[in-house]
Amino acid sequence: MPVPAQRRPTQRRRTGDLHDRQVVTVRAASPEDFDAWFALFTSVAAEGRWLGAEAPLDRAARREAFERDLAAADAASSLAEVEGQLAGVLGLRLRRGVAGLGMLVAEAWRGRGVGSSLMEAALAWAAGEHAHKVFLEVWPHNAAAVALYRKYGFVEEGRLHRHYRRRNGELWDALQMGLVLDRDSPGSPYG
Repeated sequence: MPVPAQRRPTQRRRTGDLHDRQVVTVRAASPEDFDAWFALFTSVAAEGRWLGAEAPLDRAARREAFERDLAAADAASSLAEVEGQLAGVLGLRLRRGVAGLGMLVAEAWRGRGVGSSLMEAALAWAAGEHAHKVFLEVWPHNAAAVALYRKYGFVEEGRLHRHYRRRNGELWDALQMGLVLDRDSPGSPYG
C-alpha cells in the first residue's frame, strides 16, 4: 500500500548534543542533496571499515539508487546536519512491516549525538509507518554502532559467518540486529 506523501519525514527533529551543545537537525533528503550525500558516503566507504560498500563507488549507479529511494513510497532518506554541515545519513525501507535501516556518520561527528539523532528519526518514521520491527546489519568490529543500537533496544538476532566478501578477498561476518516495535500482536503458534 503506498505511503501518503505527508507521512514522509519532512519535519525537522532537533536534539542537543551532549558534548558541545550543537544542534543536530535531521531532515528529509531531496534530489539537490545528492552531491553532498555522495561525498559523505564516499568518504566513509573509503575508510574501508564501516560500510558494506567499498571505494571507489559508481557515482551514476548511486545517483540512480538515491533518486529511486527518494521517490519510493515505502522508503525514507534523511540527512543529519550540524550548522549546515552534513554530518550523517539515514536510509529506511519498509518491506512486509519490517523497516530495514542503514546509516552512517561522518568521522568528525562520531560520538557527538548525530547517530542518536538519526536513530530517533528512524524509530519515529518506523512507528509512523506502523512497522512491527526495525532490522539492520552491522560489522561485529563496529563497537560504537553496536552500542548505539543496543542503547535503543536492538538485540542481536544472528551472526552471518564469513558472509560478505570484501574486494581484498577477505570474508567478513555481520551481526543481524532487530528491534520489535509491536509486542501486542500474537506470535506464531508453531514456535
